[in-house]
Amino acid sequence: MWQGLTGGLRQNGIYVAFVAIVALAAITTRGLLLSPDNLTNLVLQYSYIFILAIGMLIVIIAGHIDLSVGSIVALAGAVSATLVIKEGMPWWVGALAGVAVGFAAGAWHGFWVAVVRIPAWVTTLAGMLLFRGLTLLVLKNTSLSPFGAPYTGIAAGFQHGLLGGGDYDVFTLLVFALAVVGFAASQWRIRRGRLGYQQAVEAFPAFVLKILAVSAVVMWFAYQLSRSRGLPNILIILAVVVLAYSAIMRGSVFGRGVYAIGGNLHAAQLSGVKVQKLNFWIMTNMGILSGLAGVVFSSRTNGAQPGAGNAFEMDAIAACFIGGAAASGGAGTVSGVMVGGLIMAVLSNSMQLLGMDQSMQQVVKGAILLAAVAFDIYNRRRASTAG
Repeated sequence: MWQGLTGGLRQNGIYVAFVAIVALAAITTRGLLLSPDNLTNLVLQYSYIFILAIGMLIVIIAGHIDLSVGSIVALAGAVSATLVIKEGMPWWVGALAGVAVGFAAGAWHGFWVAVVRIPAWVTTLAGMLLFRGLTLLVLKNTSLSPFGAPYTGIAAGFQHGLLGGGDYDVFTLLVFALAVVGFAASQWRIRRGRLGYQQAVEAFPAFVLKILAVSAVVMWFAYQLSRSRGLPNILIILAVVVLAYSAIMRGSVFGRGVYAIGGNLHAAQLSGVKVQKLNFWIMTNMGILSGLAGVVFSSRTNGAQPGAGNAFEMDAIAACFIGGAAASGGAGTVSGVMVGGLIMAVLSNSMQLLGMDQSMQQVVKGAILLAAVAFDIYNRRRASTAG
């Protein structure tokens, strides 16, 4: 049993690390990190990074990188602001236009990566400069604001009081309770499937402990949100994105192809994986999610700025590697990246609460990113030696 527990601990080390970091941050901030209002602000403040991290995960699994997502975020927000604020169009036209801009930018990258076969980091480096320049042209190097409601409700709105409640919102608790039940059922189905194929799984006690621990943390988080402003709209959008991409990466032809390309490109080509087509859609998908993140960010800030999205790609890449994505490609999960993003969010938020200098915040983030990649490389070398 002890071996099973330690084995489960190794498989879920990222979750243990997350709990340890949250506990340490809560102590150093004297509980301010876990206050209801601060947890709500944390969700609102970092939601667009989570969206970007999901797209970046797919790019990294396939063995690529995208350095342009921050510039696409800025361009999507700029186009939305121009249409809604300057041209007076409905809010939904601006939102759809922002996503369409991301689609076009991603397809542009996809063409050069998949058809012309220019390395993704070169293509997206050029894209970073190109789309930042287009942002300056669209905004004429000035800021545009405010969007006003209902556009701002995309990222700053809440669902509160739909089912009543006194000091807490019943609707928020109900939604999270259903999510917990769905998570437990999904984990149980995955475990049974792996056992059916005689694959290695964690010991049953470790499996039960993981479900109970995750459920307790999620319901406590829901209770804290319910005591503040209720269920954020952006959390609903993020949940839909996470569930959709978890299913795509786990059970679709597209997901299996992405893992095959990143794991062994030559073997993938020999086995009939349509590498060129997949590479195009991998980059296009990253653009679409960047456009969505741009809409969310401009909604959150209630405006568009020429410098918006600066260094967002670094946060998304860091979330992927901290969350378990392999530097060499071929490995990584959506759930792991979400935890990696949460670690980055908790670290940033707690350092801000402590009043830490911006330069030191960058030092801490850089050190943690380097440690995460070094840990991945160490594990791979040890596995190679053992094999």
